[in-house]
Amino acid sequence: MSNVIPTLSLRDVESAGFVRELGAAYANHGFVIITDHGIAQSLIDRFLGMYKIFFAWPDAEKRRYHIAGSGGARGYTPFGIETAKGSRHSDLKEFWHVGRELSQRHPYRHYMADNVWIDGIEGFKSTCTEMFETFDRSGRRLLTAIARVLDLPADFFEDKVQLGNSVLRVIHYPPMPPNPTESIRAGAHEDINVITLLLGAEEPGLQVLSRQGQWLSVNPAPGSMVVNVGDMLQRLTNGMLRSTSHRVINPIRDRAQNARFSMPFFLHFNPDFPIAALPSCVGPGKPEPLPPILAEEYLQERLREIKLK
Repeated sequence: MSNVIPTLSLRDVESAGFVRELGAAYANHGFVIITDHGIAQSLIDRFLGMYKIFFAWPDAEKRRYHIAGSGGARGYTPFGIETAKGSRHSDLKEFWHVGRELSQRHPYRHYMADNVWIDGIEGFKSTCTEMFETFDRSGRRLLTAIARVLDLPADFFEDKVQLGNSVLRVIHYPPMPPNPTESIRAGAHEDINVITLLLGAEEPGLQVLSRQGQWLSVNPAPGSMVVNVGDMLQRLTNGMLRSTSHRVINPIRDRAQNARFSMPFFLHFNPDFPIAALPSCVGPGKPEPLPPILAEEYLQERLREIKLK
């Protein structure tokens, strides 16, 4: 088994070869690098440019957009709060969350808080909404191939994620302090959701834990997307597709003064979807499946574990 994370083009998503290679990548690594993902570089640059402005603001100004008691569901989460499950040290990052926009009378409205918008940055709401919707489309397109990996109809996931409690996160890892720290930019963790689509992994630091217990560096080409399996998909497939531990390590000395920005999109099931092992993933020689749990209940349980609740 290769220790190189495979690279695939989303242009080939309907081909049998893409499905075969994607299935192998997710079974072996839980990660794949995707090119031709459909998110224009001009949109990425415009979107990230807004957040470079925001994260450069004074701390007191940024904290005006932090909603106490919200678990970081929307708006700003200050530096040093999120902590990897089981870790004694908080991550060296701050971030912003954008979620799905729903009408006031929508039945899922009570699951999803209002987004927080910054009037002082031109085009903030429209650009964030455009980026969220574009990520969502790319993720649902990739799910058609994941369905085929599992010998399911290509549209199997569509009515299970089209109104999911998905979150677009923009992360700022500030330049490192001059003195050594026990914390790292993001401690080893697995993602909660179905799949995570990540832009901005070109700056070195992202590592994936191999089956052999080695940390593998993930260094995609500029503009490429890293897409990994989350715990919800692992649970649905009874471990057939792997949710793999990953981390963001601190930079080497000559890059310590470089800030790092990344944009993960955490694609979720609809809140009332019961996550239960697929029948095809249960049987002799396979682990005993975990009991069914609603997607929203699972999300809240895991948020408490990482100290966002």
